[in-house]
Amino acid sequence: MPYTLKPGSGFDTEIERVDYLKDHVDTGDRWTLNFGPQHPATHTTLRLVLELDGERIARCTPHIGYLHSGFEKLGEHLDYNQYVTIVSRMNYLSPIANDICWHHAVETLFNIDITPRCKVIRTIMAEVARIQDHLLNVGAAALDLGAFTGFLYAFNVREKIYDICDYIAGQRYHPDWTRVGGAMKDLPDDSVFRAMIRDLIDKQTPQAIKDLENLVLRNKIFQDRTVGIGTMTAAECVEWSISGPLARASGVKRDLRKDEPYLCYAPNWNGQGAEPVEFSVPVHSDGDVYARFQVRIEEMKQACHIIRQLIDDKVWNTIEGTPIDTFADGKWVKPKKNEVYGSIEGLIQHFELIMTNRGWKAPIAEGYGANETANGELGYFIVADGGPRPWRVKTRPPSFINYQVMAKQLEGHMLADAVAVLGSLNIVAAELDR
Repeated sequence: MPYTLKPGSGFDTEIERVDYLKDHVDTGDRWTLNFGPQHPATHTTLRLVLELDGERIARCTPHIGYLHSGFEKLGEHLDYNQYVTIVSRMNYLSPIANDICWHHAVETLFNIDITPRCKVIRTIMAEVARIQDHLLNVGAAALDLGAFTGFLYAFNVREKIYDICDYIAGQRYHPDWTRVGGAMKDLPDDSVFRAMIRDLIDKQTPQAIKDLENLVLRNKIFQDRTVGIGTMTAAECVEWSISGPLARASGVKRDLRKDEPYLCYAPNWNGQGAEPVEFSVPVHSDGDVYARFQVRIEEMKQACHIIRQLIDDKVWNTIEGTPIDTFADGKWVKPKKNEVYGSIEGLIQHFELIMTNRGWKAPIAEGYGANETANGELGYFIVADGGPRPWRVKTRPPSFINYQVMAKQLEGHMLADAVAVLGSLNIVAAELDR
């Protein structure tokens, strides 16, 4: 059947596109291929319906599949602390980043300023989550293209990160760590935590980055499969609302840590004139699959640089021994255990928050909070009606936004390029079906 390709869909010039249409329209040799969800490169539930002309993709129709349902609706039935167990399952590659972002949005709504100690630890774990996410993305993308060893080298370091999550939260995979105004608990031991972080950023991660650069990025086959594939211009990224490494690989220098700073990325984060953490935003100009992996590799290096600044004695000595939970007159913050067991006020506050939800006195207002996570801008829009639970919760998941360009990037490319393009987008299925 006749079909007209969209301009710029995988062809270098309009002349190439017109020549292709002259030779292939109405030839009757089109056939449809279901790429996924069984294909291992589609990672669980993604499905691409491809209309092929030989081995060239003439049309791509992405389907998000079914993994989780009702994530946003559940926000209306859980209080502002309970919902963290849901958001950590939206991106299971770096769940603790979702925890941090959700309570950042809640604290923005409640106008709560968390303590300097909480800001430092949250910033450290946000950057650890960035490393955790990028390691899997680059490793799995290499695996999809046949480089199995690179995947193993990347995944080994993720085990160390799971150990850190287990240490601070008691859970490896879904930490559910943050709470309104603080965290579920303080660090068991500062020295042990710092030693684990130092081992991660000084030994484990640099070695993994070096291995990935040698085994993957410098691999001739990997370069042939990724250079010049799935290109996007900076203007196209802006038009499609693309964020994160995808946009920065095309020359869009936007990073919420710089443009809308929060936590220790913001000036005066400790209330005593502290400077924000220093780091660079990696930006590339090629906009292809290979450039996206290069950006992610550099972002892991910058994440290590950020963490080193916060784990340093100069910063840590100012927060050691200080509270991780903030004090709030509205009693939105859970009391400490010694207050629960040693005072009637603490016991009543704990009872009202945990047992009855009567302690939640949310403002009648709307609020939006966003963080720069590994895949781009992750945001939560909350509508509160004064009750113990949100009236509405809306998520702005980067994977859902980024996935919309899949069709544009594939049309005109070869079938084998589908794996490379999909891996560079780093689509997390649980962020699609919400």
